[in-house]
Amino acid sequence: MADKVINALGREAAYQLANVTKTPPQYGALTPKWLTRVLEFKGLETGIYRVNRVVEGETPLDVLCSQDPKKIEIPQGYLEYETKPREYRLSSISTIVNVDTKIQDVYSVPYDQTKEQLSLAIESLKERQESQIINSDDYGLLKNVSDSQRLQTRFGRPMPDDLDELLTKVWKEPSFFLAHPRAIAAFERECTRRGVPPVTVNIAGGIFIAWRGIPLIPTDKLFVDGLKNPKAKTGKTNILLVRSGEAKRGVIGLYQAGVPNEQSRGLSVRFRGVDDQGIASYLLSVYCSAAVLANDALAVLEDVEVGDYYDYTQNPV
Repeated sequence: MADKVINALGREAAYQLANVTKTPPQYGALTPKWLTRVLEFKGLETGIYRVNRVVEGETPLDVLCSQDPKKIEIPQGYLEYETKPREYRLSSISTIVNVDTKIQDVYSVPYDQTKEQLSLAIESLKERQESQIINSDDYGLLKNVSDSQRLQTRFGRPMPDDLDELLTKVWKEPSFFLAHPRAIAAFERECTRRGVPPVTVNIAGGIFIAWRGIPLIPTDKLFVDGLKNPKAKTGKTNILLVRSGEAKRGVIGLYQAGVPNEQSRGLSVRFRGVDDQGIASYLLSVYCSAAVLANDALAVLEDVEVGDYYDYTQNPV
C-alpha cells in the first residue's frame, strides 16, 4: 500500500481562508489644506460682501496735527468713502457623486461605500476651494495684490533679505507667509548658507519653520511654473505674505452660512434620488470667496527661483 503524503497548508491556500485587514481608500492627492485652517473666515447671509473703504488722503486729524499749536481753531471735515466699493460674490464649486445601490448594499462591509465616496468628493472640493482662494481670476489672492505690494527677488532665489523686504509691506501684524514646499526648501538653503537657520513654530497642530516669528505655511496651490508637482529641478513661483482677520483689516475667507444639508463650513451634500437603474445621486456644493480688506494686508514676492543648489565641497560659505 502506497504511503500517503499530506502537504502542509501553503501560503496561497491560507490566504484564501484568511480574513484580511483592510484600510479605507488612500487618496494621495489630498493635502493638509493649511491655508483654510489658518485663514480667518466670515459667514455671509446674502452671498455678497461689500468692502467699504475710506478714500486715502488728508484727513481733519492730519490737518490738526500739522497746525500751529498756538492756534485754537479746530479744522472741520469728514472722511470720504469710495463711491464704488468692491463687492465680493460667493462662487460655487460643485460636483455630482453617483453610487450604484447594488454595490452599496452588497459591498459596504467593513466600509460604507457611499460614505467613503462622499468623503473623498468632499476633500476634493476642499482642495479646489483652497486653489481658488489663491488662484481665482476674480477673488484669488495672487490676482488681488496691489501693484505697490509686489516685489521682485534680488537674485532669483529667496533670500532672508527678500522676506525682510516683504515684511515691510505687511508690517501691521502679519499672520503668515504662504509658499510652495520647494520655495520653502530653497529659503531654508539660503538661511543655512547664511548661518541663520530658521526656527520652528507650532500652529493649528502643525510644525512650520518661521522667519522673524512669522510661519511659512506650505501649499502646492502656489504653483511652480504653473504646476503643483513640477518634475524639472528649476522653476519659478511666488511667496505671499498675509495679514488675516476682519478685526485687523486683513484678508478673510468668505462662505455661505446656514446652507441646507451643511456638512462643513459652506459645504452642503444633497441627495438627488435614485434612478430606474438603481443609481443613487448626490450633489455636493461649496460656496466660497475671499476678500482683501486693505491693500497693505497682502504682498507677494514674485519670480522666486526654487532650483538653486550649492556644492559646499567646492564653494564653502
